Amino acid sequence: MARLPRIDLPGIPQHVVQRGNNRLPCFLDDEDRARYRQLLREALLAIDCRLHAYVLMDNHVHLLVTPPRAGAIGQLMQRLGRQYVGQFNARHGRTGTLWEGRYKACLVDTTEYLLRCARYIDLNPVRARMTDDPTAFAWSSCPGLCGLRDDPLLAPHTVQRALGAEGYQALLAEALSEDDLATLRLYLQQQRAYGRDAFRAMVEAKTQRFAGVRPAHRPAKTKSITETG
Repeated sequence: MARLPRIDLPGIPQHVVQRGNNRLPCFLDDEDRARYRQLLREALLAIDCRLHAYVLMDNHVHLLVTPPRAGAIGQLMQRLGRQYVGQFNARHGRTGTLWEGRYKACLVDTTEYLLRCARYIDLNPVRARMTDDPTAFAWSSCPGLCGLRDDPLLAPHTVQRALGAEGYQALLAEALSEDDLATLRLYLQQQRAYGRDAFRAMVEAKTQRFAGVRPAHRPAKTKSITETG
């Protein structure tokens, strides 16, 4: 059966994740991450998407990004993936695929849900026990959103600007609950619309697609500490 296209609306933020094939690393060192970040910046400018949060883990990437039109995130990820894989393979003397199938993406409500999603992304290195301080992880949006460095990749959403750097730092000190983590992951896995009931109703009216999640029937697989996001 052919897969349905992703739910995709212009001007609505999307939480995007792309994983390394077979959960293997897609970054072997900081030079790989620097290359990816440069290519991400070029792709954002070329396709006119706005990035609100990101993290480059060892074997996966999270992005929180608003597209200017339907299909723009697909273009962004295709361009970014193709260019990065070519450079990664050339640098490390390898061939073949790097990514695990298609990226996943869910729409995100532009209220507290967007802030919760940004926290989820920026706290990934803490949950993976790579650092105790999310602002110390160089390969995420956290230092930029906390006002500790200029990050040319970021275009903060109006909700983030209203909160401010100090407000975001205070928010990061509050751990996400297990329920919040499970809900975020479920909406991303099923690629639905994460937010209020009214937000999902709006998405369903515009797309004529079901935007809620269905119950997960199987227990989640045990993950290593670097695969928690």
